[in-house]
Amino acid sequence: MKIAITTSQGNVGQHLTRMLIRAGVRPLLLSRDPENIATAVAEHVDLVQADSHDPDQVVSATAGVDAIYWVDPSTDSPDPLGDYRRATESIVASVEANRIERVVFQSSVGAEKRHGAGEIDGLAETEVALDACDVDVTHLRCGFFFTNLLLDLASIKSGRLQTVLPLDSPMSWVAPRDIAEVAALILLNPEWSGRHVRAIHGPEDLTWSQAATIISEELGREVHVEHISDAQMRVQYLQMGMSPGMADAILGMSAGLREGFEPEQNRSVLTTTPTRLRTWIHEELIPLL
Repeated sequence: MKIAITTSQGNVGQHLTRMLIRAGVRPLLLSRDPENIATAVAEHVDLVQADSHDPDQVVSATAGVDAIYWVDPSTDSPDPLGDYRRATESIVASVEANRIERVVFQSSVGAEKRHGAGEIDGLAETEVALDACDVDVTHLRCGFFFTNLLLDLASIKSGRLQTVLPLDSPMSWVAPRDIAEVAALILLNPEWSGRHVRAIHGPEDLTWSQAATIISEELGREVHVEHISDAQMRVQYLQMGMSPGMADAILGMSAGLREGFEPEQNRSVLTTTPTRLRTWIHEELIPLL
């Protein structure tokens, strides 16, 4: 079985690559910058340069592939949803041209809304497009990544986190390594077909208030979280250098998932994964502070 991985240096892809290597697979990594792949990893993979926004490059790179882990790459352009559409065109063209048998797609909780969830709308479009293809596909509807906290290290150091989400509304938080484990098991299992949706909810639902308490306890110092308005957060995003389109797309995710949103998939043994926020803080957050 020839398995391809996109965004192999991403939060999930870096773990998935190593898991497949340990399973005895030599994965094919599609990368815009293959020279950045660590030598220790490069020895055990096949590398090809390809931009996921370029259908011709992706079609050429995935010739002979049996299964692919597809991620719509992150973007910071004036038209992020347009970039998602171009990525969707790439995976659809590759499935159709190369008769790829299986796709595992990294989607998100909220994609089931289809419209009205900002950046997640781009993932929803990819889901719909893959569902229309003659391919076996599993959509991974992932919760809030623990690693999103790494984007705000300065705030954590200052003891003051901010969010536009309600502080006491629980949501699923998940470690990217756990997403990679689920993806690896699905990719290595030849006994499934058709269309599937697998939510990945992490070990427990947490509110932002609970998360701040856990962070404070594990760091041994107080980290407060406060609710701010969308307008205040948008100003901060623009000051960070985001394009207006990207700032609106990110804010749209929060707005779309906070007003009476109910996930399509309920928490179950299938969606619950083991790594707790406390564990992740010790393994990945504290070393960076």
